[in-house]
Amino acid sequence: MAAMLSRLSIKLFFTILLVNLLISGVIYFSVARSIDQGFLEYIKRGQQHQVEALVEVLGERWSVDRSWSWLRDRGAWTQTLRDSMGTRPGDPLDMPPEPPDNAPPFIPPLSDPRQFVLYDADGRRLEGRRPPNEAFERVPIVVAGETVGALGYPTAEHVSTTLDRIFLRNQLRNLAVILLALLPASLVLAAGIALWLGRRARLMALAAQSLTLGDYRVRLPTQGQDELSRLSSDINTLARTLEQNRAARRRWGADIAHELRTPLAILRGELEAMQDGVRPMNVDNLRSLSQEVELLSRLVNDLRLLAQTDTHSLDAPLERLDLGELLSTQLEERRHALENAGFELETRIEQRIHIQGAPYRLRQLWRNLLDNSQAYTDTPGRIRVTLQATRTHAVVNWEDSAPGVPVDALDRLTERLFRLDASRNRQRGGSGLGLSIALALVELHGGTMRASAAPLGGLRWTVHLPLVE
Repeated sequence: MAAMLSRLSIKLFFTILLVNLLISGVIYFSVARSIDQGFLEYIKRGQQHQVEALVEVLGERWSVDRSWSWLRDRGAWTQTLRDSMGTRPGDPLDMPPEPPDNAPPFIPPLSDPRQFVLYDADGRRLEGRRPPNEAFERVPIVVAGETVGALGYPTAEHVSTTLDRIFLRNQLRNLAVILLALLPASLVLAAGIALWLGRRARLMALAAQSLTLGDYRVRLPTQGQDELSRLSSDINTLARTLEQNRAARRRWGADIAHELRTPLAILRGELEAMQDGVRPMNVDNLRSLSQEVELLSRLVNDLRLLAQTDTHSLDAPLERLDLGELLSTQLEERRHALENAGFELETRIEQRIHIQGAPYRLRQLWRNLLDNSQAYTDTPGRIRVTLQATRTHAVVNWEDSAPGVPVDALDRLTERLFRLDASRNRQRGGSGLGLSIALALVELHGGTMRASAAPLGGLRWTVHLPLVE
């Protein structure tokens, strides 16, 4: 239970509970205010209707006698009020006008006639009694354009303060009971959400902790389509990527050791043979040693270049240049050597295609692609290079003749130290870093490089480089 109630779960529980309580409080006070205002408007409309009806009746009675003398008759005022309001015997009009002192205070209903006071044209009170300390309003009684009296009554605000004790108290009590009844549901909802979110957050924290400790086998459940599920999926992807990178680093270290071991073993063997007198120290044997040293130097330089691309510290100042001119020049420089090696070079290169590039790094890119085609293409063979421009990119297609590459190996050709020959025989090629360097150089220029089968029967590289604006 202690594990389930993490700090996050407790914080979420009290946060959700507090939010629910605040919402309930806002609802309570908002509804209470709405009821109070609505009830006050109801009283005002009722009073307005009563006053208009009573003023009309009083005006008609005054028109008959042209005075208020009819009020001298016993019960005339009460009967007039009853006629205007449609009341019956037994209504508040029949109650004593002044209750005994020991009786509870009378709470007038909305239609209580005793709230009205009649005044003559000079302002003298004729009927009714004005309650003390109450806001009072007067409505003139006009007959044929002449003000013959006035009808006074208390304001709606005063009436509402007495009636609230009966009506509003019951309504607010019912509202409070409803909101309190929702409190257990809020507790259950807050606890459920807090436990659910806390559990998922705890699993993610444990997974992140495992990744920091080097355990990349951790996986999180990814049911659902919410943000937490996508975050769990991203953590799983990160774990798989880290696991693959660790395996790649191990292979990378083993492959580098293998690449360095072979020329070093050859150098050691030849030096020992010379020391023992088995092989003479002549120009041919020294040339062989020099070739192995050159191979080691190239391998170290390639590794250094890849390390620089990984750390984004490769020296490559970019400038505006004509890609077609640069590519044509380098291909023509190698044409004679390729023809002597048994290769036919075919080019279709458009000129005036400008990009932002580093000339030295681009020459290194074309050299690596030429070396790869020459090393892995049977002789006599063909190499075809085309350059054309789209609306946004320069497109270089680099094709060679048979043999081709299996489809499942196309995406791995740019992996470092990858060779189709599992034994890593170096008779048909170099260290296996040339295409990795080529890809790094293309990406250095903001481009892409993709391998596919060539119509000539071999391999085709499609290079896209962004044009300069």
